[in-house]
Amino acid sequence: MKGKIQLERVLQEDAEQLWRMQRLAFSELLARYQDRETNPACETLERVLEKVSQADSFFYWIKWGEEPVGGIRIVARENESKRISPLFVLPEYRNQGIAQQAIKLAEGLYGGENWELDTILQEKGNCHLYEKVGYRPTGETREINHKMTLIYYIK
Repeated sequence: MKGKIQLERVLQEDAEQLWRMQRLAFSELLARYQDRETNPACETLERVLEKVSQADSFFYWIKWGEEPVGGIRIVARENESKRISPLFVLPEYRNQGIAQQAIKLAEGLYGGENWELDTILQEKGNCHLYEKVGYRPTGETREINHKMTLIYYIK
């Protein structure tokens, strides 16, 4: 590894860069599953800017050394579970433990309990990642289309 992983808040003026990275990170899944209604690659710049600006939404760059290599958004509403949505790492930086470290850092900022998220059931690597850091399937799933089902996790 060329440096430690850190989280840094995304500013409104960085929303376009974040949007471009998100599109790139999720484009392969979009091509595979054709989930145009749910895939973050299909979000508009305006929607990403809205998420960056929401009072209960906290978008962070995942930085490896000084380089942004992904992003993680935490939704933390009072008296509700905290939610990770989305989490992404650029393709060339995957499978190096970056997402796992980003989750641990987010939990360090917002507390290690009372979390939820969802991911694609067919993406075994994603499911393994979340289970490895302590998330458990709730038993709930939602079919998006004939190729893709979401699975829900809690911690």
